[in-house]
Amino acid sequence: MTSQPSVLRADARRNRERILEAAVRAFSEKGPDVAIDTIAKAAGVGSATLYRHFPTREALVEAAYRNELARVCDSATTLLADHAPDRALRLWMDRFIDYVAAKQGMADALRAAVASGADPFAETLDKLGTALTTLMHAGADAGLVRPDVDPLDVGFSLAGVALITSAPDQRERADRLLDLLLDGLRYGADGVDA
Repeated sequence: MTSQPSVLRADARRNRERILEAAVRAFSEKGPDVAIDTIAKAAGVGSATLYRHFPTREALVEAAYRNELARVCDSATTLLADHAPDRALRLWMDRFIDYVAAKQGMADALRAAVASGADPFAETLDKLGTALTTLMHAGADAGLVRPDVDPLDVGFSLAGVALITSAPDQRERADRLLDLLLDGLRYGADGVDA
């Protein structure tokens, strides 16, 4: 009997994740007024399950956005565990571009949530800054990226790349620009001009 509650908690977590993934897709593809029932159906849950997790549309929009933010930020540690710091940084850059694309797709829904009093962006800059600082410091400590670059400057550079290459047919250009950015971060990293 004691194992059943943990199974339910795992099911609840899976349901929540499916709802958030479906919400990002639905808000991106269909706009802020997409029916909640449509999101629940796409997630494979009933509307009551969705409302149990997210009692309002604004709560769902905010949670979906914050989930995307957490995914990109939390991936920094995992990438560093699995890759050399410069490679981890480059892979994280790709994830950042995907995060910005999801955010842009949800822009109307996010604006509606903000207009209703929600603040989905409250922790965005801090969390992104922490993730990027972790990656940059690991790269600098390994002698793979320059230690004299402000991680916030790299973040703004990434945001610029994401904004000018936001169309799906621009992903190849985004990859080239991210490679150039990483090359610039490597230039002189070990004290020798590249």
